[in-house]
Amino acid sequence: MSALYSVADIRKIEQAAAARRPDISLMQQAGKSIAEAAMKLLGTGTEILVLAGPGNNGGDAFHAAHVLAAHQKSVTILLLDSPLANAECRAGLSLAEQAGARIIVGPDIAEVRDKSWHLVIDGLFGIGLSRPIPPDMHELINTVNAMDCPLLAIDVPSGLDADNGNVVGSYGAAIHASHTLTFIGDKPGLHTADGRDHAGRIEVNDLGIDASLYPDPTLFLIDPAMFIHALAPRKHNSHKGSHGSVSVGGGAEGMTGAVILAARAALQCGAGKVFAGFLYAPPAYDYAHPELMCRRAADLDLSNSIAVVGPGLGTDEAARALLTTALRAGSPLVLDADALNLLSQDGSLQAMLNERNPQAIITPHPLEAARLLQKSNREVQQNRIATARTLATKFNAIAILKGSGTVIAKPDGTVAINPTGNPSLATGGTGDVLAGVCGALLAQHMPPWEAALAAVWIHGKAGEVMAERLGGQIGLCASELIPAIRSELNRLTSLKSLR
Repeated sequence: MSALYSVADIRKIEQAAAARRPDISLMQQAGKSIAEAAMKLLGTGTEILVLAGPGNNGGDAFHAAHVLAAHQKSVTILLLDSPLANAECRAGLSLAEQAGARIIVGPDIAEVRDKSWHLVIDGLFGIGLSRPIPPDMHELINTVNAMDCPLLAIDVPSGLDADNGNVVGSYGAAIHASHTLTFIGDKPGLHTADGRDHAGRIEVNDLGIDASLYPDPTLFLIDPAMFIHALAPRKHNSHKGSHGSVSVGGGAEGMTGAVILAARAALQCGAGKVFAGFLYAPPAYDYAHPELMCRRAADLDLSNSIAVVGPGLGTDEAARALLTTALRAGSPLVLDADALNLLSQDGSLQAMLNERNPQAIITPHPLEAARLLQKSNREVQQNRIATARTLATKFNAIAILKGSGTVIAKPDGTVAINPTGNPSLATGGTGDVLAGVCGALLAQHMPPWEAALAAVWIHGKAGEVMAERLGGQIGLCASELIPAIRSELNRLTSLKSLR
C-alpha cells in the first residue's frame, strides 16, 4: 500500500527530520540521489542542462550538479534568479562551480536551444509553488518540453501543484518530465488531474527519514494489496445463486446500449444472474449475450439483487420512480449517470441516499460531480481530492470521481487515487462498464470500499492491456474492454488463491 502525503505533511516531516539529524543535510542527500538518477538516464551522454530556481528545489539541483560535474560530466546550470534562498543553496552553487559546472544567469533561450543536451534536470520550482510560472518564462518551459532527451524533474515538475495535480494558474505552464524523482513521500498531485501528463515515470526516495516521523496516512495510491483479500476464489460446490444477482436499471429511449454495456460487464465479471432493466420497451434478449434477462425496469426486484441504476436512465418521472425504488430497497446500490443528475435536482432523494445502509457507490464524472455539489466543472477539477471527499461525506457514500487519476473517497475522509488507465478509456460507455463491474463485485460479497477500489483499478488496467493490444490509445470501444476486465479479474483472483 503506497501512501501519499500533502505538502503540509511533507513540510512537517522535513522539519522533524532536520531537528533529529541536524548534522545530516537533506539537501545534500537529495542532490546525491538526483545525480544517481541522472547518471542512469544519461547512459553514455555527457551534456547536462540544470534548470535552477532560487529556492530549495534549486539547492537540490546545485548539489546534484556538483556531484555530476565531479564525475566529469559537462554540466551547465541555468540560474533564473538571485539572490538564493539560503546559505545551503549558495554553498551548493559554489561547490558545483568549483567542480567545473558552467553558470548562466537568466533565461537565455538561445543558449538552451542551440545546444544538443543529453539530459535536462528541472530544479526551477518545487512543492511550494503557489503562483503561476510567469509569462516571460513560458518560452523556456516550451523549449525544454520540446526536447527529445530525458527530462528529470526534482520532487515535482515545475509549475505543477503537488497537492491537486493542476498546472498552477489558468494560463500557467509546467514542465513535461519524462521522469520525476520525488522526496520524503509520494505526492497526490503527481497522480491525478494534469499530474499524469507531466510527471512521467515516478520514483520516490524517502532520504532515509525514520518512518516514525510520518503521520498516519489518509491518502493512498491504489494497489491490488488494498483489495485482493476481498476477492473470492470460487468453491467447486457452488451454483449461480452463490455469486449473487445484479439488476441494471436505465435504458431510456435512444440509450438502451448503456444498460446492455453495464449488464454485460456485470455478467462477465462473475455475477451469477444479471437482469437488464429498460425504462421502456425492453428487447426480447441480448443477441450477443442471451444469458442476460431483459425486463421492464419497473418489474425489477431491487430488494433481492445488487442494483445498478443510472446508465442511460434519463430524468423523466419514470426514471425518478425507479431511482426512488432503488434508494428504498435495502440491498447494495451503485448509482451512475442520470441517477446522479436526478439526485442533484432533488433534496428528498439525497436524504434517502444519506440514510441508506449499506452505503451506496456513486460514480460521477466531473460534470456530474459539479451538478451534485452545485459547483462549476472547473471548481471540481481544481481540487479533485477535496471534491471526492465532499461527495462521500455529503451523500454518505463511496464516491468514485472519474477522470485522469480517478479519486475514490469514503465518508471518513480516506481517499485513494488510481494509478492505472489511459486516454483509451475516454470514450462513451466505459463508465457504464465500470458501474457494471462495481455491481458484479458487490454481488460476490465484496464490501463497497474494496469493490470500488478493485473495479476502478481493474478497469484501468484493462484499458492499458487493450491499448497495447490495439497498438495505441485511439478507438477502443467500451464493449471491447469487458473481456480484458474479466481476464484481469481472473488473474488477480488466481493470485489470491495462491496465497
